[in-house]
Amino acid sequence: MFNPSRLILARKRRRYTGKGLAIKIGVSPVTISRIEKSCNEPDKGTIEAIAHELKFPVGFFLGEDVDEPRKESVSFRSLSSMSAKERDAAISAGAIAYLFSDWVTERFNLPEVDLLDLSHERDPSHAARTLRQYWGLGEKPISNIIKLLESKGVKIFSLSENTKNVDAFSCWRNDVPYIFLNTYKTPERSRFDTGHELAHLVLHKHGGPKGREAETEANRFAASFLMPESDVISRLPRISTLDQIIQAKTRWGVSAAALAYTLHKLGIISDWQHRTICIELPKRYGTTEPNGIERERSVVWEKVLRELWNERTTKADVAESLHVPTEEIENLIFGLTGIDQNIDGRLMEIANRKPVLKIVR
Repeated sequence: MFNPSRLILARKRRRYTGKGLAIKIGVSPVTISRIEKSCNEPDKGTIEAIAHELKFPVGFFLGEDVDEPRKESVSFRSLSSMSAKERDAAISAGAIAYLFSDWVTERFNLPEVDLLDLSHERDPSHAARTLRQYWGLGEKPISNIIKLLESKGVKIFSLSENTKNVDAFSCWRNDVPYIFLNTYKTPERSRFDTGHELAHLVLHKHGGPKGREAETEANRFAASFLMPESDVISRLPRISTLDQIIQAKTRWGVSAAALAYTLHKLGIISDWQHRTICIELPKRYGTTEPNGIERERSVVWEKVLRELWNERTTKADVAESLHVPTEEIENLIFGLTGIDQNIDGRLMEIANRKPVLKIVR
């Protein structure tokens, strides 16, 4: 049976309106509307035309309902500047991630969820310190925040949304936390985005502040989580130049702007110094990040891919079993593995690496 909910999902993933899709496949908008409302059963030719235009296998439209992230429970950073099409496309990617996550969970034992519910904390900075203490991190910098969160049971996926309006988003699903990162951003920005989304997961799981207030809380949490106050003060008790900040920022894996902001909040640099740095940074470096760091890689997805390759299971095989386009699987994980997403043979590179996380069948 044709599943209208899957048509809606695929259409939104491709950023089509019902009318736009109708025009492309040569039917009336009323026809698409009636199909999506389960009023009409499309014939074989219409199904094939829909599949061809949306670039989804025909089998995708014949499956059961797909679990999707609920709009009201998803935390987007740039909601005010995001169009409805951008939002819906990102949420649809989340639905495909759920399919893939379920497929992997059936085959691998992944880390259990180990997060705290910190919704009762009024101070985001204190909440960040509480979580660091709970995880035994002390005041030391976090070398790989993706690896850390994966070890605590957070499912992390990449997004292919090539737009500045979709930074990242997070949500809970059946008591499992998910984070989706736009890997087109700089490595420093992605690290901060990850900390920001972690804040939403632990601070706002049960609701709470919305909009600007929630985003401000998440930023404060991320800054404190990545740059512990005592460590920053001990390492940078005095700052007189931008070059000092650029040199020091790699310790915490953050952008020069983020470190300058933290130094200002801690009173290490004055209002005037902070304003000067904010003006000087773009003048000297434009939109690039000076003294950049390497992009973090996922430990879990590299291990999963390695095991699949050992069985000669390719990403195309996985996509076929899920009835989704291969590129959707690529988009969800290859931005976190550092592997050329267009070449299956490169999976051997992962298979030959030394295992860094044990995942038992």
